[in-house]
Amino acid sequence: MGANRNENLSFSPDCNSSPPYDRRLSKHVRDNIHGSIYLDTLSLKFIDTEQFQRLRELKQLGLAHMVYPGAVHSRFEHSLGVYCLAGEAIQKLKTYQGSELGIDRFDVQTVKVAGLLHDVGHGPFSHLFEREFLPKVLNGFKWAHEEMSVKLIDHIVDEHHIDVESEMIKRVKEMILASSEVALPKYIHYCVLILKSAKEKQFLYDIVANGRNGIDVDKFDYIVRDSRACGLGCSFDFHRLMETMRVLGDEICYRAKDYLSIHKLFATRADLFRTVYTHSKVKAIELMVVDALLKANSYLEISSSIQDPSEYWKLDDSIIKTIETAPDEELRESRDLILRIRRRNLYQFCNEYSVPKDKLEHFKNVTAQDIACSQKNGVLLKEDDIAVCNVRIDLTRGRQNPLESINFFKDYESEEKFSIPDDRISHLLPTSYQDMIVRVYSKKPELVAAVSEAFENFQLKIYGVKAQVHDTPEKKKRRI
Repeated sequence: MGANRNENLSFSPDCNSSPPYDRRLSKHVRDNIHGSIYLDTLSLKFIDTEQFQRLRELKQLGLAHMVYPGAVHSRFEHSLGVYCLAGEAIQKLKTYQGSELGIDRFDVQTVKVAGLLHDVGHGPFSHLFEREFLPKVLNGFKWAHEEMSVKLIDHIVDEHHIDVESEMIKRVKEMILASSEVALPKYIHYCVLILKSAKEKQFLYDIVANGRNGIDVDKFDYIVRDSRACGLGCSFDFHRLMETMRVLGDEICYRAKDYLSIHKLFATRADLFRTVYTHSKVKAIELMVVDALLKANSYLEISSSIQDPSEYWKLDDSIIKTIETAPDEELRESRDLILRIRRRNLYQFCNEYSVPKDKLEHFKNVTAQDIACSQKNGVLLKEDDIAVCNVRIDLTRGRQNPLESINFFKDYESEEKFSIPDDRISHLLPTSYQDMIVRVYSKKPELVAAVSEAFENFQLKIYGVKAQVHDTPEKKKRRI
């Protein structure tokens, strides 16, 4: 953080209100979303490490700034924001229900540290590193940044001799792993630990990364922060949910009258996926960066860093600049791809279609080989001429309604929690909760027409009709 703690990293005057420590002994930063964020002594010990400061070099939205120029905020400020909201959430529960729930200073500190460190193991370029690059370079191997987060926490504690209770660190790691479908099975002993160590306070694991129903302060922060950075409106109000939430049966529940507010949370997130995170040009650039990393991997050994936290923390978005400026012949192909991105000579988007609802259940990802094998006459396409992007957009629970996993209460006099079935709510809400969009790109401008035709042939072969909304524009086919 450096000598001057009052960084000018404002909106939520309640953030970290009524803290369990003396503000005169804390430091604070100014955040453009939450206003003043007060940093306690223990959290500062983690923040003031090179491993945590690395988050400044990871753009929160990866390569989206190539399309949305304002999207240059980092994982660093997002992590401070989640720390802030985690502290606010646990403090509100302590204020309203602390005596009955047994919330103590240890619980408050643990939840805040979990919020602070939940993304410390994140890879470069948002989720591209773990979801696109690693599976291709490691033949389908699944790895999640939460795995590295828990390893890096241990590394930071050991490397910097941070004096912190081992029980707190154990629970922090449990909270970070709580919502990871990839990491948690590999650390299945944490499931047992959670049941043992937090048997009477399972609700604490609903705050930072909620694997139970997806409502957590991580989403609260990034939805508002990302919307603002991209110049998009955001009508979702997380303050309302945080002010009215209540613990019943060891689970955070919400007022039944807030049902539509919760739906707006999931709908806003889906809108961000559609308009920003999976924007067709953002995905084109991501496909090119993945190809560049794959071609550079054997020389730079990028993927090997996931085995060692002492090496992994050195990896950030600057890997692109390393490739771009290195004179090594081994990096020539990767360097040429980065140069194409700089000069806006991108992979050309040809067309897309939404998978019909009745085909979603048995859908298999479409591959470049599928498209290449669908060509009939004309230019001979090779698999390497084509890039395919299978975009899944949902409300966090795949084809299921996420609100089915949320429990509600009638009013503050009621002690009963209940779920709300689909047929008891507004009929204006969607009856389908997932979109699967198949996009095809031509890696060479002169092949757009051929790739587009092969893509149409593929749709006819699979569905009997062209599922795309319209034909690829002729001017795009003629672009060379």
